[in-house]
Amino acid sequence: MQSFISNTPSWIQWLLASSLTLTSLASHAHPLEPVKGLLTPESVVQAADGKIYVSEINGFGQDGDGQIRVLDHGQSSVLVQGLDDPKGLVIIANDLYIADKTRVLRVALNQPGAVAEVFLSANEFTKPPQFLNDLAADANGNLYISDSGDILGTGKGGAVYKVTPQRQVTLLLDGKIDERILAPNGLLADAKGEHLLLVDFTSGVLYSYDLAGKSLQEMARGFGGGDGLVRQANGTIYVSDWKSGKIFKVDAQHKVTLIKQGYQSAADIALSQDDHHLLVPDMKAGELDILPLR
Repeated sequence: MQSFISNTPSWIQWLLASSLTLTSLASHAHPLEPVKGLLTPESVVQAADGKIYVSEINGFGQDGDGQIRVLDHGQSSVLVQGLDDPKGLVIIANDLYIADKTRVLRVALNQPGAVAEVFLSANEFTKPPQFLNDLAADANGNLYISDSGDILGTGKGGAVYKVTPQRQVTLLLDGKIDERILAPNGLLADAKGEHLLLVDFTSGVLYSYDLAGKSLQEMARGFGGGDGLVRQANGTIYVSDWKSGKIFKVDAQHKVTLIKQGYQSAADIALSQDDHHLLVPDMKAGELDILPLR
């Protein structure tokens, strides 16, 4: 194991460190089954207790009809409703965070009677958000947010933010800071919060961003409408392509391999707690697929 670590690129080492906590929770995972009949599912996340949370946009652009669904031992129920266009999900401690159009919501999962409270409103960002999309977190409780900008129009104007547990918002990247930033979507932070991976929906390019050095490095390309972004404990990265309905993997040498196609719109993917399955919301099909990983 030590020889593997020493011969692995540094960015993979950082990502591996953040995986250890997740894999230790695998014993709590529940059996996974595909789910149909969802209302425009966009993002998914599995908690340490095995419950799966899915954001359902329902009617795109129709405020108030979005919701978060929870899947538990084959049982399906609505956790919270009355949202606008809920997308990216991430769990920090006992709280579920939701990217909901131009705001970020928070739901305390360890309290009865779930309520979605506003964690960040639109006017708390450094500039008015247009299309809040994906969420990620590091081990220090920092939240990372992608704003995909005019994703349905010019495909530009996006940004990436970092938010501390004290709700201090910092703009990390946008088109003025680096012209390669068009419509950032999927995010993945390492455990220490030193590096952030992001995939751009417009260009289909996967980048690594060094937060300390403020440098952006291209890792791989060819992901079409890059959407979801996750990483297994062994360092393998998976990227979903919303436009073409494909799932790709990226190895330590940055080689890109297609592993599945045929989805109508593969949205914001997640890893299961056992680290051996990919949870794939097929947004247009209204389904959650379970993809075994080798």
